[in-house]
Amino acid sequence: MKQVIVDLGARSYPVLIGPGARHALPSVLPTGARKAAVVTQRGVGTEVATGLEQEVFLIGEGEEAKNLGNVEHLCQGFARFGLTRADVVIGVGGGVVTDVAGFAAAVYHRGVAVAHVATTLLAQVDAAIGGKTGVNLPEGKNLVGAFWQPVAVICDTEVLASLPPRERRSGLGEMAKYAFLGVADLRELDLDEAVARCVTCKARFVAADERESIHLGDDVGGAPVDRALLNYGHTLAHALETAGRYDLRHGEAVAIGLVFAARLARRLGRVGDDAVAEHERVVSAYGLPARLPGGSDPEQLVQVMERDKKATGGGLTFVLAGPQRLEVVPNVPEQAVLEVLVELQS
Repeated sequence: MKQVIVDLGARSYPVLIGPGARHALPSVLPTGARKAAVVTQRGVGTEVATGLEQEVFLIGEGEEAKNLGNVEHLCQGFARFGLTRADVVIGVGGGVVTDVAGFAAAVYHRGVAVAHVATTLLAQVDAAIGGKTGVNLPEGKNLVGAFWQPVAVICDTEVLASLPPRERRSGLGEMAKYAFLGVADLRELDLDEAVARCVTCKARFVAADERESIHLGDDVGGAPVDRALLNYGHTLAHALETAGRYDLRHGEAVAIGLVFAARLARRLGRVGDDAVAEHERVVSAYGLPARLPGGSDPEQLVQVMERDKKATGGGLTFVLAGPQRLEVVPNVPEQAVLEVLVELQS
């Protein structure tokens, strides 16, 4: 079993990776906890043993489950169960579960410990790690949330064997993103090593910039550490998901967002044709979409992107490639964005 440490000083925690890793869960739970509230979904099918008195709390399927009503419902259930600040919440599932369970843990009793057992490839390489929790509003994804680091994350690669092909492909979209964050080609590696390299990359960004307080590519020790760079490809991806009219999994939307970001960077004179071709090649190699779905509405997508949480009063804001590296770029002209979206319709 592999272990990666997310280094946050006294709040550091392990990410355990490998087949059967879920069986190590009791060893990483807080000392003194008596009860565990296990948050999961009916379709997850992964049972965990905590060694504590535990009760299972179910939330619904899909992005629709990421709402404030479910957070309230969970907190009411925790109270009835008698969960105290000394106890622990366990999120067992994909990114929806870890986001909702983590946010509920962050606000219940003003914060109780949470651990995650990530059961999808997407959650193992991205969503479960780093302490970002949150739910959606009709106006946009993840607009209500909190930074709340887990005490541990379990990435049991054994459970990925039962993933539906499209759910696995969604995880590949996040893996494709890491190719532009300095992680070498993952496709030739065994699954445990590929997951570990993604986790190691994300852990480096989280350790250096836990709350996205570093902006515009500032350096620490000569390396770019702006955590917002982990959102590469996500601005358009979140808009596609928020619009609610496109049949796209998160990773599929991210793949389209990566190609869009490369083309937008080229239109702004930041990169040339070779960079665009490389993005197209990586996305294609993972078998992911590179064009907008039929019937897409560029103007609606721009309106949604204007509400993206990266925007800080600087107009449309994107993570974009540049001559040296990725950077957060504010004040991107709306016309340029519209023109690239039209390009991606064909």
